[in-house]
Amino acid sequence: MKPWGWLPLLLQLGLMWPLGALSEPQLRVFVVPHSHMDVGWLHTVQESMQAYVTNVYNSVVEELILERRRRFITVEQEYFRLWWDGVASDKQKGQVRQLVAEGRLEFVLGGQVMHDEAVTHSDDQILQLTEGHSFLYETFGIRPQFSWQVDPFDASATTPTLFALAGFNAHVISTIDYDLKEAMQINQGCDRQFFNASLQFTNMDRVMEEVNKFTYQHGISAVHAHQLSWKVRDHQDFLPYSSDLFHAWTGFYASRSGLKGLVRRASALLYAGESMFTRYVLLAPHWFLDPAWGLQQLQQLRWAVSEVQHHDAITGTHAVKVGDMFVENLSTRMEGVHKLMASIIQDRSPAHSGPERGGHFAVVYNPLAWTVTTIITLTVEFPNVSITDESGHPVPAQFQRSKEMPSAYDLHVLTMIPGLSYRHYSIQPSRRPQEDTGEPVTSLASSRRFGLRLRRSGKQVGGSLVPVKNDCYTVFLDKDTNLMHSIWERQSNRTVRVTQSFREYHVKSDVNHGPVSDNYVFTPNGRAEPAWEAVRMEIVEGPLVTEIRQYFYREVNDSEPTFAIYSQLAHGPQGSDGELLCHRIEQEYRVGPLELNREAILRISTKLDTGRVLYSDNNGYQVQRRSYRNYKSNTIARNYYPMVQSAFIQSRRSRLVLLSTQAHGISSQRNGQVEVMLHRRLWNNDKGALGNNLTLNDTSVIHPVLWLLLGSRALTSGLHQRSGLALQHRPVVMLREMNEIAPHGSGPWKQKAVTLPPGIHLQILSIPGWKYSSNHTEHLQTLQKDRKHEPKADLRRVLLRLQHLYEVDQDPVLSRPVTVNLWSVLRGLGSVVSVEERSLTETWDVSEMYRWTWSTGDPHRHRGLDALVLTLPRVPSLTPSQTPALPLRPV
Repeated sequence: MKPWGWLPLLLQLGLMWPLGALSEPQLRVFVVPHSHMDVGWLHTVQESMQAYVTNVYNSVVEELILERRRRFITVEQEYFRLWWDGVASDKQKGQVRQLVAEGRLEFVLGGQVMHDEAVTHSDDQILQLTEGHSFLYETFGIRPQFSWQVDPFDASATTPTLFALAGFNAHVISTIDYDLKEAMQINQGCDRQFFNASLQFTNMDRVMEEVNKFTYQHGISAVHAHQLSWKVRDHQDFLPYSSDLFHAWTGFYASRSGLKGLVRRASALLYAGESMFTRYVLLAPHWFLDPAWGLQQLQQLRWAVSEVQHHDAITGTHAVKVGDMFVENLSTRMEGVHKLMASIIQDRSPAHSGPERGGHFAVVYNPLAWTVTTIITLTVEFPNVSITDESGHPVPAQFQRSKEMPSAYDLHVLTMIPGLSYRHYSIQPSRRPQEDTGEPVTSLASSRRFGLRLRRSGKQVGGSLVPVKNDCYTVFLDKDTNLMHSIWERQSNRTVRVTQSFREYHVKSDVNHGPVSDNYVFTPNGRAEPAWEAVRMEIVEGPLVTEIRQYFYREVNDSEPTFAIYSQLAHGPQGSDGELLCHRIEQEYRVGPLELNREAILRISTKLDTGRVLYSDNNGYQVQRRSYRNYKSNTIARNYYPMVQSAFIQSRRSRLVLLSTQAHGISSQRNGQVEVMLHRRLWNNDKGALGNNLTLNDTSVIHPVLWLLLGSRALTSGLHQRSGLALQHRPVVMLREMNEIAPHGSGPWKQKAVTLPPGIHLQILSIPGWKYSSNHTEHLQTLQKDRKHEPKADLRRVLLRLQHLYEVDQDPVLSRPVTVNLWSVLRGLGSVVSVEERSLTETWDVSEMYRWTWSTGDPHRHRGLDALVLTLPRVPSLTPSQTPALPLRPV
């Protein structure tokens, strides 16, 4: 576009307010110099740095120094940090500090990336925001107070909540549904363009001169200064997003499903590694592990997990080479944290050098702050084993043929682990029958196989049912179809008809015949069709686990199934210890490879009278009610929503909850029905997509996991949140050979458990490695001094975030406000010298954080999520009376 080509439009927008006296409402026009730079879309981060990012920052700094009237805002800290650490000269750094101090270079949002809002988890949003804010505060002593979320393809209700907790005054969004935006406009309310900052600033200077000619007609005042009363959008999000009548941006909820799963596994690993490292550094002598090296492994994974929250990363809307970059970065950094964990275990585990080679020593770590009773699964090469715990006592276990590796065995072990604690197990081969040797008995599961059954359409079913049960559920399987038929739930004594099957949407791919499905958009060519012709079933029963294996074949004569469902019901201890374990049906799926231009879904059909109302989560944090809507066009796609961690449907008496390890698309197209979009494989003839290799010809086989909870509303409300966390943060299992000897021959490492009250979640426990004082004035004074000497990371300061899990009225007991006795919680972490309450990203002392107040029709409420900074050296600790209590409130 020519330099003046966009000037008339801008002037039109600026002058569209009705002319009148000065008493008329005033308008302030903001021209915002900004260059949006995607952290991985069509180019890798390295390519982008070389192609344009370096030039953007170099030229912007130069032009701002030349003209004092100019301003510039920047968002993505990953790029700025790479430029600052690897490109910027000392002179440029000095100029940047000057511009920041003058307010002419402003960091808005301040996270590592501009994150997606539909398929990211709130924990990861907080992480990437904290990473960016910590850098800015450490380097410049500044704290961003405005967001700039203008490019994500959606807007959730969680993001502004988190931004408020981080100290933001206002939140800017852009991409909302086209018809909603049109309605707002009726009712009254480009990327990398600064590659050549000189040209862009010259153009904007001309615009400002023209606009300023009219200031005598239009008074100037800021939006906030008007103190208007603003409508609250009924606490609803802006999902899903449609750019027009035919383009519903709901496809990316399931694009590159494998990457979405890897992202959440990396996040869960980081979560466990943070608390493990924190307890190790604070409570134990370090025999051979260098804490600085350990912190570096965590920092690198923090960077990689933050990077992939970008709105063209976890969404799957990037070029193939960029996806390869994300996978490589995550995998490499995860390997580093695995090495860190192995080093901690090696330094703290007992010595074992049994007489027989081939045995294993297993260490299991529970990263949650409550006692977890669950079944861990190991893959071993031998069927007959003896298992003992750290005290030499036998451990209940079950082995069976592996479902994916016929030559190996799945070993199921029942374990009970206190919060932030370890269990140690010895696994040794047993050559003789264990009954004869007196060794602990490991049970062999039995198997029943059912022949191939063809898909039945409209025929009578349910004539012959096979029950599979534990203490909470009985799952009835139909021998005529080899499919699930119904589920009986013990507490309510109700049986609900529940069936599951795989279906596929055939999608449009020719741009010459209308809109097509792509990485972003879902454009189905009619309703979903059955994706299989025959199914085979096997039931594997044992004392700990009963597993149902269902294999779905696209064609009757196929040698390998395209789809599979592996369902498990656990037989755990009675009472509250085994409540979560008993009240779930664990399912793992095998999906793929798909045929071209297919989108695979799991359809769950029930007899619940739901009125086609679905409830799905915003970023694993808040629940949204999703009513089915009829549209003029594209109704199927526009009724899809993101499910990051959970969703449910319900009738007056019963509720079916789905818990997920990763993001999926989800919809309720019919009464009592829910469908989960699991996988996509697409190709279209759009020249732009083909030219940039922005395609989705994904031939991978994926293994997503869902847990199903069925019961009354009261039962599932109490189990929902804790079960979701139990799925996201399952115990970490680390194996090593039995003949490896740990240093010093010490016994199992004893630590005090960390246990929080029910309904309270340890959102993070970490040593961030801050290099600055938490006293703001002191920190600013330090920044004015000589910067040649890099300060060391402070390993004494610990970040602790506690989160209330339940919303107002969600549960009669667990939704109540909770007061946490910090003395009781923190005594498991060592000595405590001081406790500070900080903002969400820890850059503000909450007593000094004053946000703008916006007048609304509703009272301001938010879920309790507090950040604490602890200082924990090995010196006399605070007494209980000196340690504050922290009140946490539900939404």
